[in-house]
Amino acid sequence: MKKTITATVVLMALMIFTSCSRNSRSGLNSPLWSVRMAESEMIRNPSLWMVDFVTEKKWNYTQGLMGLAFLRLYEKTGDKRYFEYVKGYADSLIDSNGVIWKYKPDNYNIDQVNPGKMMFLLYDYTKDPRYEKVINTLREQLESQPRIPQGGFWHKKVYPDQMWLDGLYMGAPFYAEYAMRYNRPGDFRDVVNQFLIVAANTYDPATGLYRHAFDASRRMSWADSITGQSPHAWGRAMGWFSMAIVDVLDFLPEDQAGRDELIDILQNMVQKLSEIQDPLTGGWYQVLDRQGYDGNYIETSCTAMFTYSILKGTRMGYLDRDYLVTAKKAYNGLIDNFIKVDDNGLVNLTNICGVAGLGGDPFRDGTFEYYIGEVIRENDPKGVGPFIMASLEFERLYR
Repeated sequence: MKKTITATVVLMALMIFTSCSRNSRSGLNSPLWSVRMAESEMIRNPSLWMVDFVTEKKWNYTQGLMGLAFLRLYEKTGDKRYFEYVKGYADSLIDSNGVIWKYKPDNYNIDQVNPGKMMFLLYDYTKDPRYEKVINTLREQLESQPRIPQGGFWHKKVYPDQMWLDGLYMGAPFYAEYAMRYNRPGDFRDVVNQFLIVAANTYDPATGLYRHAFDASRRMSWADSITGQSPHAWGRAMGWFSMAIVDVLDFLPEDQAGRDELIDILQNMVQKLSEIQDPLTGGWYQVLDRQGYDGNYIETSCTAMFTYSILKGTRMGYLDRDYLVTAKKAYNGLIDNFIKVDDNGLVNLTNICGVAGLGGDPFRDGTFEYYIGEVIRENDPKGVGPFIMASLEFERLYR
């Protein structure tokens, strides 16, 4: 009997995979790059937990990024396969009591809050109480997340007194959406302050850009002894920051104190980005404050993130529509220079920095040589997810 059940389950799984693969193959012929990229990913990674080159499932920000992109694609197309792709990931990590597999809240890793964004949508569509418990679990982490003296969240427990631009995308939009959905208006000011604190402490007036991070204690060897800033403006860090702003504004009341300051930060950032955009490819460099240096390269995750942020920012009225020229040049530049379609019709995004951080073991010193020396990949989710979201924005405007 056990062998019969096992064989049946295997056969059913094979039928589902074959059906999804067949649908994906047909989707590769779509005129929409959002669909073509998503279908390519579903062929490369039949389950969402597989993205980011992992060998076992885990609750992680990259799966949360991709999950949100796929749910937005589901909302646009109505194709239930995209929804099931995300739901399958959630159900593989959340048990019957709503407990997240191997999630440890006392690590205070703000990256692990990011998948909470997709949980809002999954709960809306299913009303599964397990999903709401996960949402509340992640919100409870923020309740006790350690803070620097000014009130900004630590990036992780293992990085005390540090705020990274990355962390604003990971935590702030979830924090704001929770406040909106659960009627906690007092939290909005704290959300805004997270941005104002990190902006004030990472801004480089010499370049008009934002450094990757700062150490409020000034103890880290990568931190400037006076400002606490890391040495450089890393492209993807600013990409996360720009996406965080346009996404968090969806949930802030229009009369919220500090909201206009966030829009000012976005406008000034985009003005500077338009000035330093590469004229040949439309993209932006891995190290934004070292254009023209040997070894620096056009990095496509930050390019996709900036493209998404500018397109959404103009659609929502935060940015002058003249910046659509910048966004269109960047988006078309991605397709013309960094999208490769292989012999099987799969869409591949090239020139993605695999990972970059500060501190840790082995120690990452934040130098120019460090950033350009990190691994460069194809189809890393930190580029693919923003590319799908940028494509959805582009298609919404131009189709």
